[in-house]
Amino acid sequence: MTRDVIALTPTMPDPKTVLAGLFAGGPDLTVGTLANGAVVQLCAPSGLPLVSVEAPLFVQVPGEAERLLGDGVPAPDGPFWWTEARAATAWEEAGRLAGSFAGRVTAVLGGSVWPPRTAHTAVVELPADLPAPDQAPPPALDVLTDKAAVVIQDRPVVAMTSWMSDALHIATTADLALQIVTPPHARLSQATRTALQGHPNRWVVQHPDNRYYDGLSGAVLHWQDGQFTPVRGEDGTARPAAAFAPATDSGERQLLLSIRARHSAEDSLVLAGALETAFRHLTGAPPAGWSTAEPVNLPWSRRQVTALARRRAPRPTWLIAVGNPSRPALATIHVSRTPAGVEEDVTLAIGFGLGETPAVDTIAPLAEALAAEHGLVSMLTSLRAARRDLTIPPRWETPPIPLAFTLGPDAVRKVGLTHARRPPIDATPISLGPADGPALHYPLGDGSDPSVWETLKALTRHLTA
Repeated sequence: MTRDVIALTPTMPDPKTVLAGLFAGGPDLTVGTLANGAVVQLCAPSGLPLVSVEAPLFVQVPGEAERLLGDGVPAPDGPFWWTEARAATAWEEAGRLAGSFAGRVTAVLGGSVWPPRTAHTAVVELPADLPAPDQAPPPALDVLTDKAAVVIQDRPVVAMTSWMSDALHIATTADLALQIVTPPHARLSQATRTALQGHPNRWVVQHPDNRYYDGLSGAVLHWQDGQFTPVRGEDGTARPAAAFAPATDSGERQLLLSIRARHSAEDSLVLAGALETAFRHLTGAPPAGWSTAEPVNLPWSRRQVTALARRRAPRPTWLIAVGNPSRPALATIHVSRTPAGVEEDVTLAIGFGLGETPAVDTIAPLAEALAAEHGLVSMLTSLRAARRDLTIPPRWETPPIPLAFTLGPDAVRKVGLTHARRPPIDATPISLGPADGPALHYPLGDGSDPSVWETLKALTRHLTA
């Protein structure tokens, strides 16, 4: 598995400290850079990259180390620096090099290392027969074929880090499948789960008996023609893995919202108002932080989000936002410029534990606020039995069940108010806002009856007819 090593330090690793860490392999190693100096590489005398060290990241958002690495790695008090070293998986010495780099950095600056037992300060001796660098994949990948870009990970939570973003970019640009290989104890973050939705991307789980299965569909997999593909029976169907059996219901729940908002493209526009409003209604506070990758490192700021989206326009912008650790909440927001204006697509998940009541009663007031102030086009609210910490295990999980659907005032006007008020379902829509231009909120159920999906389909057909 990937030998990623992370140093968490209370102060920034300065060039001298980084240089001390880079001598982990002795004087014969060479140092190179990538991405305009953002990545430093430890290379063998042959030029083969063994360890790639990313520029230190200043994490100012509480709870990120615990969310992604678990409680076993104590993060420094207050904001801290996250310095990640990614070792090439093909050579055992590379993993020890990464451990020595991180150990030397924390020996100077204090802090902690993940995984804890990898840190040391010894010089690592390298074999003399390491191959030429043209035989190695890019640092973000472990295997690269003409079919797939493969990343091997052994982390508690496989997050959408900048490394993973690079891997996804490489795969997408080359029209390859991104395939993430993990042990069965690993889980995906919501952001990584979203990135794997597109076919033919896969989460490949390696079972202890050296078999493989898809962590999202349960299909048994094997390596064939340069990629992991399903093992199919004589009838052509994929065979399910026994390890994908559903877990016992723990009583934990996730409240899920999919929000679309649209705005006029004006100089005064400040983005992410819908996302912040949803956080305030459902968690009692705005997001704690935002970023373009995980860990989420920047304190929440709508103006900074807007500034980034403006710099990237007309290209779309994708961001992550997280809440306070006391109430797990994670959102992604996709900002795009369209002929109709500026559109924001927000997905928000909020976790509730056993004995905690999901904030269902706040959905209608939230919908009204979004319709009145934040350009609501539509909002779908669902409930599912799933982990409070919002991570995805490689087990079968029950699909979400719709609770309500809201149609924004402009969409109601386009459909026709009379038509929109008379859906072929038992639910009576609730008018939100002014009588001459309301939004319509359709309660669908309490989140316990899967047949509500058919009700939602009937409503959608009616509204798009």
